[in-house]
Amino acid sequence: MGSTPLPGIGVRYDLTTRDRRRVSVVAHRDGSRTLNAYRQDDPDACALSVRLAPGEADALVDALMPEHRSPSLLSTTELGLVAERIELSATSYWNGRLLGETRMRTETGVSIVAVLRRAEAIPSPGPDFRLAGGDTLIVIGTREGADAAAVILGRE
Repeated sequence: MGSTPLPGIGVRYDLTTRDRRRVSVVAHRDGSRTLNAYRQDDPDACALSVRLAPGEADALVDALMPEHRSPSLLSTTELGLVAERIELSATSYWNGRLLGETRMRTETGVSIVAVLRRAEAIPSPGPDFRLAGGDTLIVIGTREGADAAAVILGRE
């Protein structure tokens, strides 16, 4: 799944299913979501677009993943936090730079809790961790902080 920062709006997440169907979710800054499904014969033509209030989006997640949550896991939405994946492009400004250079926590208040690189997960990367294009950063913070992080990390 890829993500694209939409400055002033939020973040768009794109998925192509095994059946080659395109689906996207726009995570709006206000916590609402827009679910879009595209036509199979024309993947640029939207066949369905549904705007979901934050509670409706949570209900949809619960319907897609019923009872798969461990009782010991915190639900970040109940705490007013979001957890998001932000992918660095191959041409990212941050490619080869240290995580600390992003000043992520200072600038946005989010925490980078892990970096996914190829088939490897690096938990709790420190400020001396060297970023690479294609890395996916897992961030936790406020909606506004996650949006700001996506903008910073989207720099090319």
